[in-house]
Amino acid sequence: MEEKIQTLWEEVRELSLGVTPIDRLHAPPTPLQFLRDYISPNKPCIISNAIHHWPATTLWPSTSYLLHTLSSSAVSLHLTPIGRADSLTPHPTTPSSLCFASAHVQSTPFDEALMFIRNSNQHSKFVAYLQQQNDCFRSEYSSLAADCESDIHWASEAIGCLPEAVNLWIGNHLSETSFHKDHYENIYAVITGEKHFLLLPPTDVHRMYIRDYPAAHYIYSQDTGEFALELDDPVRYVPWCSVNPYPSPENKEKEVSKFPLFFEGPKPFEVTVNAGEILYLPSMWFHHVRQTPDGSGLTIALNYWYDMPFDIKYAYFNFLQSIHYSSPLHTPTLDGLKHEESCSYACTCNSMKELNAKTYPASEDATDGLNNSMS
Repeated sequence: MEEKIQTLWEEVRELSLGVTPIDRLHAPPTPLQFLRDYISPNKPCIISNAIHHWPATTLWPSTSYLLHTLSSSAVSLHLTPIGRADSLTPHPTTPSSLCFASAHVQSTPFDEALMFIRNSNQHSKFVAYLQQQNDCFRSEYSSLAADCESDIHWASEAIGCLPEAVNLWIGNHLSETSFHKDHYENIYAVITGEKHFLLLPPTDVHRMYIRDYPAAHYIYSQDTGEFALELDDPVRYVPWCSVNPYPSPENKEKEVSKFPLFFEGPKPFEVTVNAGEILYLPSMWFHHVRQTPDGSGLTIALNYWYDMPFDIKYAYFNFLQSIHYSSPLHTPTLDGLKHEESCSYACTCNSMKELNAKTYPASEDATDGLNNSMS
């Protein structure tokens, strides 16, 4: 069975993704082209010259414009110690184990939130990121609505619905998103700076080493500037990708030995989305995200989440993920955690709903089957 699954990884790349797995289109596709060439085959692409007419592309690089337009707005500011929210970190009481940690979130006037982001650096005790995800653009940032389109018309026509959520992301180079997948068709527009994606198709699910981790959350003290990490009460478990694609040099050998299917298998697709470009990120694709800011020190992006079709491809994925894959090399587990080699999809969906209820009660997405944190 393991050999057949590895053959699947290769055949998906050869037969479905083709020689150039990430197409670059120099103009927006027609709805028919987008549906036929990208949505139906579940294939990513980058689209240029699709948002150049948005006022946002010329106005948002100016922080003075943002500060003026959002002067009366309170926004949800996410704070973490090193820029990784919705990611794995040492367990607060058993450091040899890991937990799934969510950011500290506080409502903050926009001007103060922007100051937090600007003050996030290698020497500060925090990293700030505006990344609420719960359709935040149409609520917290509604003053900016006239600067961009309410939907991506060729995507809406191809998918057959309007976006379920529109989200704004503002951060600097320290914010990073761990590997996860979303149950949405994602139209991701970069306004300033660059976003750097690592992408893996849904068929590579076993290479992500999805495990159940106890959920926790950061609590930030304004008085001391220190973070505490507390387990959620009642206790719940979140299925999450275990792989860090960029381990530190001192940990690389250990990480490679723990996750050989990722590090010794087919390479992830590396994609940089520049300012003014759109990435179509198909539903269920695993993605890890880093970013490079513009001259003002910020990366700003807007993404549109469209409901994915829960069709036969979804059923195929459920079946594939339910197959137990025994790595040819021994993969050590973490002490004190409930693990499965391949977490059942029902488990993933249940935890997704729990996290959605926390971040976006009206059916948002969550990362890794959950909703990510940052993108």
